[in-house]
Amino acid sequence: MKNHFRSILLIQATLLCALLLIPDAVLTLKAGDVSLPHVANAHNAKNTSASSQRSKRSKRPLRKPDVIYYPTPPETVAEMLRIAKIKKGDVLYDLGSGDGRIPIAAASQYGIRAVGIEIDPKLVTEAEEKARQANVSGLVRFRNEDMFRVDVSEASIVTLYLSEKLNVLLRPKLLRELRPGSRILSHDFRMGDWKPEQSVRVPWGKLYRTVYLWTVPTPKPMRRHSR
Repeated sequence: MKNHFRSILLIQATLLCALLLIPDAVLTLKAGDVSLPHVANAHNAKNTSASSQRSKRSKRPLRKPDVIYYPTPPETVAEMLRIAKIKKGDVLYDLGSGDGRIPIAAASQYGIRAVGIEIDPKLVTEAEEKARQANVSGLVRFRNEDMFRVDVSEASIVTLYLSEKLNVLLRPKLLRELRPGSRILSHDFRMGDWKPEQSVRVPWGKLYRTVYLWTVPTPKPMRRHSR
């Protein structure tokens, strides 16, 4: 009889414990399966939105090109590189590089590293493909950037085919960032009142193209005024 009574007490105690634990289990299930995923989804959506906004900002288009693109004739490219007197270790920057013909020629013919700066992304894509075809992708790099904002301090040669107005606007930047002895070559356009050291006419059909050369001078030391 005693054993039977103990069994009844044990069963009641077990049922009571089960009743006490079930609500917590249900609440835990609801919290884990219903409430928290909504919070996580809202958090993920917020992160995705912020990431999308950052992506849009980083891919914000550059301003429109300053000049209409006209490719430099191969003979003129060859002359620009010839009078640059390229030597081992030189780095060429082409500002407004178009389809990449000048950096590609510098790399393939002289074996130097070259960088093309071009504001039109379609031309950058075209230039990269031509560099692959010429097997110089390891030496040549093309960047979809604004030439007025890019740092050109590593260049020892800068090539241009822009306009005289743009050359004049670029002149202070080039003199400030380039090292003394760096060469600047411009196809057809001068740099205002800065006289070129050399100008060469290149035959072009019944006409000719002109290549101008400047060398970045050593800054003059500041004079001390005695009192």
